[in-house]
Amino acid sequence: MTGKLWGVGIGPGDPELVTVKGARVIAEADVVAFHSARGSSIARRTAEPYLRGDQIEEHLVYPVTTGTTDHPLGYDGAIADFYTEAAERLAVHLAAGRSVALLAAGDPLFYSSYQHMHVRLADRFETEIVPGVTSVSAASAALGEPLVEGEEVLTVLPGTLPVPELTRRLRETDSAAILKLGRTFPAVRQALSDAGRLDEARYVERASTDGERVGSLADVDETAVPYFSIAVVPSPSYAATEAPAAGEVVVVGLGPGDARWTTPEVREELARATDLVGYTTYIDRVPARPGQRRHASDNRVESERAEMALDLAARGARVVVVSSGDPGVFAMAAAVLEVAAEPRWQHVPVRVCPGVTAANAVASRVGAPLGHDYAVISLSDRLKPWDVVEHRLRAVMAADMAVAIYNPASRTRRRQVVTLKELALEYRDPATPVIVGRDVSGPEETVTVVDLADLDPDTIDMRCLLIVGASTTAVDRSGPTPRVFTSRRYSTESART
Repeated sequence: MTGKLWGVGIGPGDPELVTVKGARVIAEADVVAFHSARGSSIARRTAEPYLRGDQIEEHLVYPVTTGTTDHPLGYDGAIADFYTEAAERLAVHLAAGRSVALLAAGDPLFYSSYQHMHVRLADRFETEIVPGVTSVSAASAALGEPLVEGEEVLTVLPGTLPVPELTRRLRETDSAAILKLGRTFPAVRQALSDAGRLDEARYVERASTDGERVGSLADVDETAVPYFSIAVVPSPSYAATEAPAAGEVVVVGLGPGDARWTTPEVREELARATDLVGYTTYIDRVPARPGQRRHASDNRVESERAEMALDLAARGARVVVVSSGDPGVFAMAAAVLEVAAEPRWQHVPVRVCPGVTAANAVASRVGAPLGHDYAVISLSDRLKPWDVVEHRLRAVMAADMAVAIYNPASRTRRRQVVTLKELALEYRDPATPVIVGRDVSGPEETVTVVDLADLDPDTIDMRCLLIVGASTTAVDRSGPTPRVFTSRRYSTESART
């Protein structure tokens, strides 16, 4: 009868964090095995209180860690051969009927050498895994700060990833834990800085042991960082409950509707905010977070909304002003910056994070109607006189550019689309394609392509965006849906006209 292989998680280093089951298995095993670099084993030292003293010990020493090797296949080849040889050493005991407890720092299946033994032995011998406390949990406990709350996402990353990849992932997640530091620490700190998260990052060294050390990662001496350390970016909800050192206003664009079109940068700012300010409909698109204050208002009070955001920031809040689409396109960025230019607010930092525009969203549904020069015009005359709108429409139509039309109509504004069509027909061929996008990326999305002559103003409302093509805009109707593009090439004759 063969023996049984136990993968025993012994936790992050404190012998008292070994589970009751783990301690029992270690004490009952015939053989206790453990990996380490040359020298003493942290795993064995952690498990020592549970050893009997008469057990067989197998110390599996790595042939190489960060140094060089003369193995023909390099580091990967040397370490693969080592795992195979180590597994066979354990197989001898198992075949002889001895039980083997293979110690694993943290958890056996969490960045552990145990898993390499498991895949080499589990098909021949009975195995069982005893989970353990991970270094991530120990680091969080050492900091006394939550990792994640509610619907937040925690990302666990190896510090060995390239800096651009680490940076991207840090920007996209709510919270993060970065392991395998040591020689990778300078690159990890660079990635945290590039992601704008260095100020949030915490450093934990040898969590749960007598040598435990915690602090701000930005203050750590990079020449003295051991492998058994971890970088933690805690829950943004926890950070939001702390009084920030200095307030600021960040104006963001959520994109046109679908959450997939909200950029990682914007999601990060939303997660870090203490306060959200915006039109009720847009605020409702942002998931609620514990401790985060929400200030929703009517869509017609832009200046008042901007003033509220700046006042909150002046008192130390981290404020995100929420817009749909891109905040710089008929949205809140201009309103906030205009108010922020007043002397009383000039000490308040203001940043803008871009978003996918409604024009680009509608264009993408049919191809590339905005593939060359184009204009963007709002038909709303609430903030500018209609004669200004009409003058600009004539100029764009005469210039033969594609034009994206925002705010084309409402319940009370019905004449504007009629006038748009009349002006366009003065300068454009009646067969000019017009794209009508309604609720794009929303549950009631419709996108149609019609000839200018067939555009029906009665079908247009505030949820629509129109794109009127130029003379170089073509429609390909050979497929199941029309594809529209505006050529980037002009013939000599077209250029003269």
